[in-house]
Amino acid sequence: MGLLAGKRLLVTGVLTDRSIGFATARLAVEQGATVVLSSFGRPMSLTRRVAKRLPGSPPVVQLDVSSEQDLGALPARLGEHVDGLDGVVHAIGFAPPSALGSGLLDTSWEDAGTALQVSTWSYAALARACSPLLSQSSSYVGLTFDARVAWPSYDWMGVAKAGLESANRYLARDLGPRGVRVNLVAAGPVRTMAAKSVPGFAAFEDVWDSRAPLGWDVDDAEPVAKACVALLSDWFPKTTGSVVYVDGGFSAVGV
Repeated sequence: MGLLAGKRLLVTGVLTDRSIGFATARLAVEQGATVVLSSFGRPMSLTRRVAKRLPGSPPVVQLDVSSEQDLGALPARLGEHVDGLDGVVHAIGFAPPSALGSGLLDTSWEDAGTALQVSTWSYAALARACSPLLSQSSSYVGLTFDARVAWPSYDWMGVAKAGLESANRYLARDLGPRGVRVNLVAAGPVRTMAAKSVPGFAAFEDVWDSRAPLGWDVDDAEPVAKACVALLSDWFPKTTGSVVYVDGGFSAVGV
């Protein structure tokens, strides 16, 4: 019996086999879960292709988290594959290029608003869309990057992550009475497609491993995925509204 035996999961944000979402989906299936992936638009072909590299080739449903039409249709689309959900992984984040690397002062509201809608507002929107399917004692897990400090070049995405961490606490408050746990995993830098869009990402790569007490491998998403799987399991029955740091201990020692 695996850690997630019998559980039905939605995992978002799987674009390539280097993504945290992919690593989480792979481990979840290996631990006994039934997994459905989501994607939309042009990336959907990438998600379908990479899904074939996962055990059982999980199905892929269309979901654009900035589309109310897609959010409203999500329960029916998921219902073609599962009869409910025991867990959801929110691995979604995006900021236009102008919202990264230029500071806060020169970014238009249009671009800053896009970053906030996709990276912050979608956390609550996806929970709302999945709500009719969520079982008692289900788990909602998202991904963040330590929003307690200002990082070089992260700019409006950093602001969006700070909002995400606040939204996590409010969702834990609102969904707790239904038995739904809501938590975030604060990952160290992982060399994903999203990371490549952050100017100066190499600066994180250069220092993280040397300063993290446990070391860090930017090419290994599995430690983060294992934390997600643990939170999706029944082994954290009274943990909600929390941020679990999986960064080799970098955040504990400072710079």
